[in-house]
Amino acid sequence: AGAETLKRAVELDAASRFQESLVCYQEGIDLLLQAMKATTNEAKKHRYQQKISEYLSRAEDIKEHIKKQDSKYHKQIRIEENATGFGYEKLFQEYLTENVSEVWVEDPYIRQVHQASRYLLYNFLRFCEMLVKGPCKVKTIHLLTSYDEGGGRSQQMTALEEIKQSLSNYGVTLNIDFSSSIHDREIRFNNGWMIKIGRGLDYFKKQRGLFSIGYCDFDLRPCRETTVDVILTKHTKKM
Repeated sequence: AGAETLKRAVELDAASRFQESLVCYQEGIDLLLQAMKATTNEAKKHRYQQKISEYLSRAEDIKEHIKKQDSKYHKQIRIEENATGFGYEKLFQEYLTENVSEVWVEDPYIRQVHQASRYLLYNFLRFCEMLVKGPCKVKTIHLLTSYDEGGGRSQQMTALEEIKQSLSNYGVTLNIDFSSSIHDREIRFNNGWMIKIGRGLDYFKKQRGLFSIGYCDFDLRPCRETTVDVILTKHTKKM
């Protein structure tokens, strides 16, 4: 996972997409650190240390470059393990100004899979509910995700189609595309704001039961540790 993330960081770096590459460098370095701590092989530890040092150096260079770009803004939020009060409204409302009419969601895991029994499609539904409530005037949502593997694809398609039909009742169009090579997790608004969450929309812990506090209100639900990067760019991404 660390190697794939860092490969993506290098690709973004080469494409001069420095804000995005920095997020991937940071995530990949964290994964390499975890791998280094887990291994007892001294040769592997040495290789990990060398790679971590190289990527850290490049990440620091990118940070300095970003600081010099006065036309851009970057803020990082660290969500601690078991922290509460980080529902979607908490993270996004500040950037959902009234002129937001179009949203792009790129997340490979908006599908009916069981990762520690978390339902990722429901997270996307909750995100859409937040957009519908405003104060923004969202008219179009673009979703880029990956197909569910195995027998879950039909359930995935059925659920996404139901969300699409439900959104249309509120005057919102949902465009859905699929990619087998998607890796990045990011959300963009057409007012220039981009939010990258290390875990995508799936940063909440599973509740113990259907009637546990926090099951309905995400502000009360404990989170898994993750990093949120908020970036103001000149252009939004078109898929």
